[in-house]
Amino acid sequence: MNIPLPFTDEETALITDARFFRKKALITEKIRGQLEVTREFLKAELSHTTLLTSSDFDPTRVQFVKGEHLESFPYQYLDCPKHFHGLEKCTFRTLFWWGHHVACAWLLEGLLMKRYKKNLFDRFHSVAGQGLELSTAPTLWEWKRGEGYTLPMTHDRKAQIAAVVAERPFLKVVRCFSLDDPRIQAGELGELARGAFLAMKPILSP
Repeated sequence: MNIPLPFTDEETALITDARFFRKKALITEKIRGQLEVTREFLKAELSHTTLLTSSDFDPTRVQFVKGEHLESFPYQYLDCPKHFHGLEKCTFRTLFWWGHHVACAWLLEGLLMKRYKKNLFDRFHSVAGQGLELSTAPTLWEWKRGEGYTLPMTHDRKAQIAAVVAERPFLKVVRCFSLDDPRIQAGELGELARGAFLAMKPILSP
């Protein structure tokens, strides 16, 4: 027989605090609103941007997702553009991860990887020094940052980043923002995502 686990006083205070749940619902709506604005910023950029993509890539495809369990924390994200087709991936994701950060990232995998890697190194100094980080995780779906997860893309790390990328079948470049960043608090997520998109643009330009 399973023995019921008691709630602590702190846990009881949380589950009985209706204000907390109302605030969470309101914050969730605001995050969705910021992601919708982000979509408009990115759609405007995509309307006059040529990207190196597969023939079936559709720049108008987007997706909004909301969940509660990204390593036990709520999250919402926008994929704009969204392209997942078998092993082919070419998606720009803006992820709002409660308790962690906002991450803007290109998720790239497939037949064009050699071109993306070549662009990264041929144009490295156009990309470096803009707060971008290379994911060093073994999967595209890891969103933690810092030592063991990401490597800052600074001008002095070209050789190091080349060594990391050389054997990887995918590429993920990310720009992270703290949740207490005044720009996030001010509702400027769309502008921040567009800035990240532009900083990474040389990797995907023909």
